[in-house]
Amino acid sequence: MGANTSQVSDLSENQSLRTLIGTESISDNDPFWNQLISFTFISPTSSQLFIWQAHNTLFMIRCLLKVFIREMTEEDLHLQFSYQERVPGSCDTGRELLLEELMCNLVHLVVEVPLLDITYSILFEAVTTMLVLLSYQLFHKEILRDGLIYQYLMKGRCLSLTSLLVKTLLYNFIRQEKCPPPATHIFEQQSDRGGLLYGLASGVASGLWSVFALGGAGSKPGLEQEQNPLPLSNQSLLLLLVLANLTDGPNNCPNPYRQAVTCFKNTQDMSSVPTEQHHMFQINFNSLYTALCEQQRSDQATLILYTLLHQNTNMRTYMLSRTDMENLVMPILKILYHVEDRNSHHVYMALIILLILTEEDTFNRSIHEVVLKNITWYSERSLTEISLGSLLILVVIRTIQFNMTRTRDKYLHTNCLAALANMSAQFRCLHQYAAQRIISLFALLSKKHNKILEQATQSPRGLRRADYAQDLNVIEEVIRMMLEIINSCLSNSLHHNPNLVYALLYKRELFEQFRTHPSFQDIMQNLDTVIGFFSQRLEAAGTDLSVERVQEVIMKGAQALPKDRLKKFPELKFRYVEEDQPEDFFIPYVWSLVFNSGVGLNWSPTGIELFSMDSG
Repeated sequence: MGANTSQVSDLSENQSLRTLIGTESISDNDPFWNQLISFTFISPTSSQLFIWQAHNTLFMIRCLLKVFIREMTEEDLHLQFSYQERVPGSCDTGRELLLEELMCNLVHLVVEVPLLDITYSILFEAVTTMLVLLSYQLFHKEILRDGLIYQYLMKGRCLSLTSLLVKTLLYNFIRQEKCPPPATHIFEQQSDRGGLLYGLASGVASGLWSVFALGGAGSKPGLEQEQNPLPLSNQSLLLLLVLANLTDGPNNCPNPYRQAVTCFKNTQDMSSVPTEQHHMFQINFNSLYTALCEQQRSDQATLILYTLLHQNTNMRTYMLSRTDMENLVMPILKILYHVEDRNSHHVYMALIILLILTEEDTFNRSIHEVVLKNITWYSERSLTEISLGSLLILVVIRTIQFNMTRTRDKYLHTNCLAALANMSAQFRCLHQYAAQRIISLFALLSKKHNKILEQATQSPRGLRRADYAQDLNVIEEVIRMMLEIINSCLSNSLHHNPNLVYALLYKRELFEQFRTHPSFQDIMQNLDTVIGFFSQRLEAAGTDLSVERVQEVIMKGAQALPKDRLKKFPELKFRYVEEDQPEDFFIPYVWSLVFNSGVGLNWSPTGIELFSMDSG
């Protein structure tokens, strides 16, 4: 810098640079500025220096925005990003509005800059700054349905980039690029070692990267980087969820980002695109499916899987057509199996995913054809060989039993039973342990029913008896559902399920008390028929029968029982439907994920209004 500098190695002795980084202020009309830019050496051919500067600039903007958004209204923030400049020779002033300009430039940066080692940091900062700009919702208890930043995204210049932004964020999630080594990807040292400028640049860049990678001052070194080895992927997914869950605009104006998420198609799909579908794009479904299977460890990965299954019919059809559904289902079962270690929202979303899958008969049939070996994470019993369908039944029943003893969430009960009911007509070759768990769950419900009855009869009249009556109604609804599930299996696939018949006969006394109960008489007719039919055949076969002989009698009897002896009931089929105002659940949930797992954001709990700190 300055007229006397001609090469990088001279920069350490350059007086203009020393003045620039000194402690004395410099007025805007000082001749220093002209001297500073009067350099003669050739401009660098590499863009890395400029990427470093852009990263640092975005980082500073992001940090300032966090403070501004916490401390001031959106209108005041708008004023901070606007200025008036007097037009020469006139009394009029021109007002520049820079907040929308910032948002649009961030979107352009995310969709246009390629993801490379040297651009990783600036892309991360752009995505994170967009999250910060949208974070006003954190500081409001009510759901925000409008606002300046909302309008910039929904109606402004950003609107035309909707599909590109959604596609880019999805591909960031798909690529799962790891965080490059600190500093080296931002500013590589040249062969002449760079002198003062390199030392300054690399020092500042490394320091800023540490704040980004390690989560800021006070974090344990390397802890957040170990927990979030894929910060850009994580942050992109969080931003996508925030955008997709923005409320629709006034006058029923749909959320364009949700539209983009719900209508994108496979790159292999050559069919024409309906003209009425806005913000449609194509993406590689195989790559997306693989990423969804591999990343089902976090709430946000499970939530995007739910979103795609529930709202994008193209993606749902593709998933259900896969011949390796175990790669998707097994991680979901692990979430439910480790229910003690998961928050309630994560468990709920995993369960809803299973419910949506079980709405399809092709899924319910195919899971019994997939044979799994050595399920090591299932610790209650050694499972050396079991079908995916039987394993799913085991895990769902275990979830019900856990819920009955711990959380007692009625919605969890209902959705677990709905998934089992959807599958029941297609139960095939149930594993012995799965059949036993179905009957043991009924035994647990029966025991709970009897306990409530006993408490109700012993309690004084009045409010407490009314409470028991309500509890009794709930448990009887669950018992009715379990009887319908068992009946559906016996009516539709008796000959495929000798293990269930065996378990039913072994615990036949459980069902005696419900034979004459007015709520269960109709459904008990079929169970009585099955129990009576097989009991007679076993009596005819003799006494002291071995397990193998009993199973043989059951298998032959299943072929002999006339189907018309079993009364037909309506098919059990349940479908998941979102609540009327799903944003009341999803927006706080999504922002709790941003708050708890966003990389390098570190908001203070003080002032957070959208959710309580112990929610989820």
